[in-house]
Amino acid sequence: MPKDREENAHWKIADLDFSKIDVARVRPDENLFYLVTCASFVESGSDLYTQNLVDYYGDEPEISAWLREQWEVEELQHGQALRAYVKHIWPEFDWPTAYRSFLDEYSGYCKVELLEPSKGLEMVARCVVEAGTATFYGALSRSTDEPVLQDLAALIARDEVNHYKHFFRYFRSFRQQEHLRRHSIFGALRRRTLELRNEDAACALRHVLKMREPQHADDPIRLQQISSKMNGTIRSHVTADMTIKMIMRPLDLPRVLQSMVAYPATQIMNKVILR
Repeated sequence: MPKDREENAHWKIADLDFSKIDVARVRPDENLFYLVTCASFVESGSDLYTQNLVDYYGDEPEISAWLREQWEVEELQHGQALRAYVKHIWPEFDWPTAYRSFLDEYSGYCKVELLEPSKGLEMVARCVVEAGTATFYGALSRSTDEPVLQDLAALIARDEVNHYKHFFRYFRSFRQQEHLRRHSIFGALRRRTLELRNEDAACALRHVLKMREPQHADDPIRLQQISSKMNGTIRSHVTADMTIKMIMRPLDLPRVLQSMVAYPATQIMNKVILR
């Protein structure tokens, strides 16, 4: 993206120069294929849970408008861009058919009853999710030397950080309205952090594998091999400090306590998010 582009101008898929990709070199990278394709599935399903949030915050015009007009639009663009990347390098992969299969299962995970019991605590949960996705795409960008994916993943990571800032600002408003105490906030942080390794990525991988390697569709060993390699790639390129700060920020801890909880929080993240 040109450096003189205004900061408030959102990037477009047209900004990505796919002609820069050395397709012959990238095509054999199986791990990269699964990382990008699985991510494209999850991002493309963003509209499923956006409507739940829009309904939940229906009496908050500013929030529901932002969710509809910016957050959902940008999340879906992430999916479109990642899909375009997959199509450019692996055109033989039947993305639409595999995605439809994924969507049939994934739609069952996007339920209103899975949201937090208050609007403020759901904003805490959103902060955790955005911190996790920003971490993933930042690590993905650093894990590859393919310039187009480096740029794309960095752009998505930047979007996710910006989304985090919005959710955090909304959280601060609800914290005052709902008189949220630290123990309640910590409960929401803990619940959502433990769910970061939920069925989203696992569901995507099952359906990508089913289309890519139908002979291994029901092979748990093959599934685990691919998953372990993907997780290893991301884990080895994560900047844990930034993620911990983002996740812990809603607690608004004094500086001394921040230092005390940083190490155990990092250990939990390593075991739960990055294992």
